[in-house]
Amino acid sequence: MLDFNKKWAAAETRHDADALRRILDEKFVASFDTEPPYDREAFIKFIAGANMSSQTLTDATVIIDHDTAVVVGTDTVRGTENGTAYTAVYRYTSTYVHRHGRWVALAEHVVSVPQAK
Repeated sequence: MLDFNKKWAAAETRHDADALRRILDEKFVASFDTEPPYDREAFIKFIAGANMSSQTLTDATVIIDHDTAVVVGTDTVRGTENGTAYTAVYRYTSTYVHRHGRWVALAEHVVSVPQAK
């Protein structure tokens, strides 16, 4: 499951819409902090416009029960915004289902981790 999670992160970093459509279920939904949820196509459009150059996934916990898997972890994203480099840290919960002989992402919730002061 962790390899699948890394494949998803790599597709996001490459802004690879075709790969994301293979990874994300047709019913996929994503939410960020308290914003309204995104469906699959809105999420892909959001990722395509993101200025991220890398993602590092850490602290992952995986639970698999029959045809459902949940991964909770930390995602450190690096990129540029208006010409300035940034690093942002997020906690995510991703839910996967095993459907038609393969795993697909069904849902993800992401929250920002406040920077230490």
